[in-house]
Amino acid sequence: MRFRTVLGAVVVGASTMGLPALAQHDPATPPAVAAKMALRGPAQGIAVTEMRLVRRNDVLTVQADLTNMEQPDRTVFYRFKWLDSVGNQVGDGEVWKQIRVLGLAQQTVKSVAPHAMAVDLRLEMNVESR
Repeated sequence: MRFRTVLGAVVVGASTMGLPALAQHDPATPPAVAAKMALRGPAQGIAVTEMRLVRRNDVLTVQADLTNMEQPDRTVFYRFKWLDSVGNQVGDGEVWKQIRVLGLAQQTVKSVAPHAMAVDLRLEMNVESR
């Protein structure tokens, strides 16, 4: 009986850890791109309008376009988390990077997978509050 309780807690904990943080994506973010994002808090008018994945020399590279849909400038913190075929993280993970997205402007962010085992990614993003 105790085993079931502990196992249930582990399953619930693991399932919530693997899911991206629940937050509101900007409606301008396409659903396919939103599936690759883990937004930490409200989007604050920042949409990821396009994400391009390319495998070059057996290593994945990504470019994502961050678009500020509103007039005020926004500070965005982001990092890419690379995943293997079963969803485990590849490499030690990137450090958080900071960029300023001007009002009604677009910025492109890029990254390269640390290892050829990476087959997928998540863009973790936090937009500074107004």
